[in-house]
Amino acid sequence: MYIPALRFFFVGFILFLFSCSNKIQQENRIVVTIEVQRYFAERLAHPFFEVETMVAPGTSPESYDPTPQQMVRLAKSSAYFGIGPLGFERAWLDKLKQNNPKVRFFDNSKGISFIASESHHHGADESGIDPHIWTSPRNVLIIVQNMYEALTAIDPQNESVYRENLKDLRNEIIQTGEMVQALLNRSSQKAFVVYHPALAYFAQDYGLKQYPIEVDGKEPSPEQLKELVDLVKREKVKTVFIQQEFDRKNAEIIARETNCKLVVINPLSYNWKEEIIRIAEKLPDE
Repeated sequence: MYIPALRFFFVGFILFLFSCSNKIQQENRIVVTIEVQRYFAERLAHPFFEVETMVAPGTSPESYDPTPQQMVRLAKSSAYFGIGPLGFERAWLDKLKQNNPKVRFFDNSKGISFIASESHHHGADESGIDPHIWTSPRNVLIIVQNMYEALTAIDPQNESVYRENLKDLRNEIIQTGEMVQALLNRSSQKAFVVYHPALAYFAQDYGLKQYPIEVDGKEPSPEQLKELVDLVKREKVKTVFIQQEFDRKNAEIIARETNCKLVVINPLSYNWKEEIIRIAEKLPDE
């Protein structure tokens, strides 16, 4: 039997077993989709809940399949916090809801205005929605407000603690946004190249333009690559970002042909504050 199919069957079987059990005792645990959510959820839920990430660090949230062990842990959790139209949630969220009736599910993207994706693959759903909402500090304020409301729904007796945690976290997010703005105010660069267009919300917040190397989620053709090189020279772009999980070849070609700086980034990093500031720091003045 084809191995991926076997794995899918096994995970489905685990889901079925747990859906048939009424003896599962819920634990003080929240499961989130990606690591960057854990950064915020841990701050808000302390000290009453532990937080675990479903999509393992270093793996793609577009193609990840949960392990049987993760299914066991989720079935015993108090809640699941989703982040929106990532491939993992499009493929798995309905199954997880159906097979874990004791787990409360919440959408951290509620109230956010999505924008159209510049790549109809690896990050966009069929309608072209860009899911990378956490790259915008403004959106993150909405995300943590949604988390706070979910926590008070799950555990209303500790609402005052969550409210104080939210106050502290909001201050940190606002200060981070101000630091990013101050860095960008010192830069003459108003555009950048990025392999996979994951920074559209960041660009929208700060009046920047991202030029993706991906074309409809695929490697660019030689002609498309030449067009991008010409555009970068014309726009005097100085920075090419490449996510750590992607092939560097085309990004290196563009950087070499245009004398741009090549910078490896990780928008999915747990260290949200550090990463978002580092991205701003890499947009030089000259």
